[in-house]
Amino acid sequence: MGPIVLYDTTLRDGTQGENVNFSAEEKLAIAHRLDDLGIHYIEGGWPGSNPRDMRFFELAKRETFNTAKITAFGATRKPGISPETDQNIQTLIDADTPVITLFGKTWDLHVQKVMDNTLDENLAMIIESVAFLKEHGREVIYDAEHFFDGYKDNADYAMQTLFAAIDGGSDTVVLCDTNGGNLPFEIEAIMATVKQRLAEKYPPPNGASNINIGIHTHNDSGVAVANSLVAVNQGAMMVQGTINGYGERCGNADLTAIIPILCLKMNRPCIPINNLTMLKKLSRFISETANLVPANDRPFIGKSAFAHKGGIHVSAVIREPRAYEHISPELVGNRRRVLISDLSGKSNVEYKAEEMGVKLGGNGYNSREIVSKIKDLEEQGYQFDVADGSFKILVEKLTKQYQPLFALESFRVTMEKDKDQSCSAHATIKISVDGNKEITAAEGMGPVSALDNALRKALNQFYPGLDHMRLVDFRVRVIDGREGTAAKVRVFIQSRDQDEVWSTVGVSHDIIEASWQALEDSFQHKLSKKQV
Repeated sequence: MGPIVLYDTTLRDGTQGENVNFSAEEKLAIAHRLDDLGIHYIEGGWPGSNPRDMRFFELAKRETFNTAKITAFGATRKPGISPETDQNIQTLIDADTPVITLFGKTWDLHVQKVMDNTLDENLAMIIESVAFLKEHGREVIYDAEHFFDGYKDNADYAMQTLFAAIDGGSDTVVLCDTNGGNLPFEIEAIMATVKQRLAEKYPPPNGASNINIGIHTHNDSGVAVANSLVAVNQGAMMVQGTINGYGERCGNADLTAIIPILCLKMNRPCIPINNLTMLKKLSRFISETANLVPANDRPFIGKSAFAHKGGIHVSAVIREPRAYEHISPELVGNRRRVLISDLSGKSNVEYKAEEMGVKLGGNGYNSREIVSKIKDLEEQGYQFDVADGSFKILVEKLTKQYQPLFALESFRVTMEKDKDQSCSAHATIKISVDGNKEITAAEGMGPVSALDNALRKALNQFYPGLDHMRLVDFRVRVIDGREGTAAKVRVFIQSRDQDEVWSTVGVSHDIIEASWQALEDSFQHKLSKKQV
């Protein structure tokens, strides 16, 4: 068994997901990060479908990629015309990429009822389009769209479409679960039969051994990764997918899960093993570029992938990581996290304090007492397992190590609305730093936004360089709704700079007060890093 070839379609199939959009320049930056990881093929888009994709291919021509081949994506020729006169085929040639991925119809349902075409004409479209691109010196990857559904409905015709692509000269045929409805045992059985039928049609040594099979799966049944891995076990040599599983509907097979499984669990190398440490940063980079909040529960590279909350778990993992971790998190660029909550034990607090550089010994407040205080606060509505920044400040306060870098004197927030205008917010704040007082005012899109802007403006007088810090998530939760509008609320704020993402929490019956608590902790955390 040889190495697995990775085909990334984040820049094309991934952008079909809701709220996923990249400019041509952003696509180029992502392509370089994928190349650094060791991806073999990067599908840049569908030239001719939109100006952005054509611009990407123009930009990519001037770039050097060390591992990846940039690939253009498009369809077979239209019915009733030749490839030479098909505009879409011509734009694929004009993209000037070394590789072209062509998709065609495999399912007779689509051919006859969706396209209103004939089965024979569809086969001619496949073989002629592939042959035309091969004549122009391109490596051709053929994506057999809806292959598994088509095979279940009409196996003989589905195979004929593969034969057409192979006879036209396709270098790789990729079997696609386009609707994402097939299950692993179905993929496994069909893959085994397809291999057998290809061997019968193209007998070795010069036949089936030269036919590369790939797999392309969608996640509509929640098993895209499993389907891809089953296909590899059945002989697929190319795996197509996207970073973070971005894609249409429920997404594509997630390469951030597939890659470490292939390398670490299946002994099927696909990238240099040392490059696995880039996975988490690559995932975050693409999430940030798409302006999407990273999913904490994403396997391997998610923030929660190696997070431990129960006290018994933490005690065990400190002694022997294998007890509750299936791999070392550092292998994929991640890290172990110990969460603090009312389920925490002494081990959680000690581990977390050491991780954050807070000393617990010799100050009269041991870790057991800290656990007790945390449990009391969580009973009031605080939640420290998702608020590392607030937890650190709390422990520093309890151990008499807290040194605030500013103090609030007062603030005032006003809202105004008239019948013809939207609400506007204005905040005035007074803070002190080492005895020096500063009063500033600012507007915002809402009261918390105005307060954030006013505090940032005031702090910049003493601590320049806060421009790199920004709020990336703001959440309000009603703790117990039975009190109606007088209910206590919990506010989470997530902030980031160039190096770190951190979260803080506030709790109060007043949403502005709770927001202030979380906001103050967030800025105190940021400023304390600047002092180190």
